[in-house]
Amino acid sequence: MELNTYQQEAFNYQRPNIEKFGKKNMMWSIFFLAWILVGGYALYLQIAKGHIVTGMRDNVVWGLFIVNFIFFIGLSYAGAIIGGVLHLLKVPWGKPIVRLAQMMTLISVIVGPIFILLCVGRFDRLHHLFIYPRIQSPMTWDVMAVVTFFAGAVLFLYMALIKDFAVYRDAKMNIPKWKQKLYKILAIGYRGAASQKRHLIISQNLLAIIMVPLSIIVASILSWIFGMTLRPGWHSTIFGPYFVLGALYSGCGVLIVAMWVYRKMYKLENYFTNKHFSYLGYGMMVLGAGYGYFTFSEYFTDWFGSAKWDNEVINKLFSFHEYGGWTLFANLAGIVIPILIVAIPATRKPNWITLSAFVMVIALWVKRYLIIVPTLETPALPMQDTRMEFVKYSATWPEWALTFAGIASFLLFFTIISKFVTVVPVSGLEEVNFPHEPHHHDHEPVSVKKEEIKTV
Repeated sequence: MELNTYQQEAFNYQRPNIEKFGKKNMMWSIFFLAWILVGGYALYLQIAKGHIVTGMRDNVVWGLFIVNFIFFIGLSYAGAIIGGVLHLLKVPWGKPIVRLAQMMTLISVIVGPIFILLCVGRFDRLHHLFIYPRIQSPMTWDVMAVVTFFAGAVLFLYMALIKDFAVYRDAKMNIPKWKQKLYKILAIGYRGAASQKRHLIISQNLLAIIMVPLSIIVASILSWIFGMTLRPGWHSTIFGPYFVLGALYSGCGVLIVAMWVYRKMYKLENYFTNKHFSYLGYGMMVLGAGYGYFTFSEYFTDWFGSAKWDNEVINKLFSFHEYGGWTLFANLAGIVIPILIVAIPATRKPNWITLSAFVMVIALWVKRYLIIVPTLETPALPMQDTRMEFVKYSATWPEWALTFAGIASFLLFFTIISKFVTVVPVSGLEEVNFPHEPHHHDHEPVSVKKEEIKTV
């Protein structure tokens, strides 16, 4: 497959990352695998001894596992929406971000549902979800939606990679034969013919059109698992858009962090420019403002309504003897600080934006925790003479071990994928305009200071 000057230079700059794994990547991979092994041992204990090794009881039946599921599956939906919108609008600077978003979509939809399985006490009955579904249960619809979304995520990423697979196939790289054969199979005979380009563009556009509304629908179905119950703090019509906006907000933060990490690891400063961080920062600021409005609306309506059950949850959330400190952190670090960092020109820098995004992602994980646990600790019927560990939820070390194993799996997938495909899509560098002809050096990327990369 023929490449233009800019495509060839971008490929030559990134090809060493595909040809060799590297010591740093190997060390990080071993570190992630160590955490996954610890999580595997925690899972063995949970299967052997039952859920007694966790902090989940009859009262608080959900804990860290559901928090992690909501968090990761939200990242997946956010990646599909952001990637789909940038692709359909053909945003000039968005091509590298689209690939990161598609990668995040697929990886998150793999890791997220694993935490649902960890909540199931009887793995031997998992197939009952498919052969004995209750059509009126939001959980059934959630399973169907996630499975459908997974298929869409695989196709969404694969369609975007076909052109690059053809580039890897035709390049004479120093890679094992099995890897070269893999590229040949995955390229499915793509040679850059006009008809192939047309069919591929139509397929990508159709997938993007499908994935964006599908993500909104699936995120709404997830919210209905909470919103359609009569529990205080959950029974709310705002949960649908609240979950969609929260997923987009946290997903934007993870994309910023991923972009910063790849930029530092693989020296991609000329592809992930300061302008990319500023643009994503603006998006994060707008989403943060919307998320802040939804959060205020949720708190204010529950407080002003003065319903007894809702008041109990609100008191727990704002009492510093209960969850007040975590609520303050979730709102300050998750809403106020990211908005201020991006709004102030002096702090609108890649490092500051990334730091605020990283802290915001942690804060939104805490927010998911605050949605689940305080409500479950507020039962509809008063409990008397009950042991405190049955009333209050406290995560055990197996839960934390499995949580960190999930995070390690998420990061390990990102590490492995970057060793099979270029982080910056080679096929996306169709045209670059420079104020003057750049000086080419070995293993230096093309400068894109004035004009951004234009998509196909």
